[in-house]
Amino acid sequence: MDFNVKKLASDAGVFFGRAVQFTEEKLGQAEKTELDTHLENLITRADNTKNWTEKIFRQTEVLLQPNPSARIEEFFYEKLDKKVPSRVTNGELLGQYMLEASRDFGPETPYGSTLSTVGEYQRRLGGAEREFLLTSSMNFLTPLRNFLEGDWKTITKEKRLLENRRLDLDICKARVKKSKQAEAKAATAPDFQETRPRNYVLSASASALLSEEVDKAEHELRVAQTEFDRQAEVTRLLLEGISSTHLNHLRCLHEFAEAQAKYYAQCHQFMLELQKELNGSVFTARWTAGLTSSSSPPPPPSRPPRTVAIEDMILPATGTRKARVLYDYDAHDSSELSLLADEVITVYTVPGMDPDWLVGEKGNQKGKVPVTYLELLS
Repeated sequence: MDFNVKKLASDAGVFFGRAVQFTEEKLGQAEKTELDTHLENLITRADNTKNWTEKIFRQTEVLLQPNPSARIEEFFYEKLDKKVPSRVTNGELLGQYMLEASRDFGPETPYGSTLSTVGEYQRRLGGAEREFLLTSSMNFLTPLRNFLEGDWKTITKEKRLLENRRLDLDICKARVKKSKQAEAKAATAPDFQETRPRNYVLSASASALLSEEVDKAEHELRVAQTEFDRQAEVTRLLLEGISSTHLNHLRCLHEFAEAQAKYYAQCHQFMLELQKELNGSVFTARWTAGLTSSSSPPPPPSRPPRTVAIEDMILPATGTRKARVLYDYDAHDSSELSLLADEVITVYTVPGMDPDWLVGEKGNQKGKVPVTYLELLS
């Protein structure tokens, strides 16, 4: 128990001495030992590496998992050293909902069939996203996290120890300086009268004590200098290892970019296949089924025997009306105008045009439109 109390008192004295030295340095009242230029550059480089690695790591986490609640949950699982539970991606969840809706509406209906097709591809997109997230987390996030929570903590510990050794060194330098000044002052202006023999003895004893104090301070300075040099070398070796860290992060960055390229290529391929299916059999089935549905658009009227060129469709001064489009209509040639349900267009007729057709305008576009697809407005 006595030993612990003594050690505690000694540690408190060391801490207080370092605090005084640090404060005096900040106030410009004490000298400070500067590190060599090479070591200072290594420290600056290491600090920049840590700062940018931390920013890249945090933003990559946001990119891979935008939900902050999910990120917090994963953080706690990692700290508890437990496996993060598998989470369904948004694409997989959307695909699941679409497939369930398809079964509810009927997969034989145009809408249900399309929901089934799109839902299946959404599930594929979600699976590709899951693979990308897993690969990126293992090959990119994990190495960055290991550096911040492992190597950097070791470097920080050694840097702090180096700073303490420097403060101890400067304290010893200041102590040696004060001891020599006291010895010099005693030699030039002794405190005792030298007219009596007893005072000669006292003066010699004081000089011996001051000389012993100087020797002790110089010995402590040599020890402090040795410890400082040793710690500086240890810190330098660790900081030079930052180059290896950069090489490792470079390799991880390549793997992250490759994973991204693979993921986006898969997504592009899936969307091309989906587009091909939607433009093929799905829309053909929709139009075939639409002929027997009361809510589907009527068939377009037969083509007029005489084709009127778009250039001949001159807007007359009167006779124009507004019309609301009832159903989507895809133009069959350049003389017709494609329509979208619920949009409002301007319509009119020209001499010689089939009565089942009108000329429609929307914006800068003009073309023939079937009357059965329109609701004329007053």
